[in-house]
Amino acid sequence: MAQTFTDSNIDEIIATGKPVIVDFWATWCGPCKAMAPAIDKLAEKFEGQIEVGKYNCDEENDFASSNRIMSLPTILFFKNGKKTDIRLAGSQSFDTLVEKAEELLKL
Repeated sequence: MAQTFTDSNIDEIIATGKPVIVDFWATWCGPCKAMAPAIDKLAEKFEGQIEVGKYNCDEENDFASSNRIMSLPTILFFKNGKKTDIRLAGSQSFDTLVEKAEELLKL
């Protein structure tokens, strides 16, 4: 199960230097809801290797604004405390999520 990321915990989680995947979503976003099971499955697959979590843009906005999130769903990837060049926008397949997670681990 994916974690819940908020403005009060996300910076601390990223600062650990561990690989982190952040799914930016909202309750009104159909594609976001459709992807939710894949995000949870990704969290289970990479448990202990990658911190995978969901950031609700309806309830939080500081971190989304600072990362220039303009459309949902958007998924950002972090490693060593910094944002990587890996970025996904729009609905994604589970296979694509796994591919990008493995790419993140190799950075």
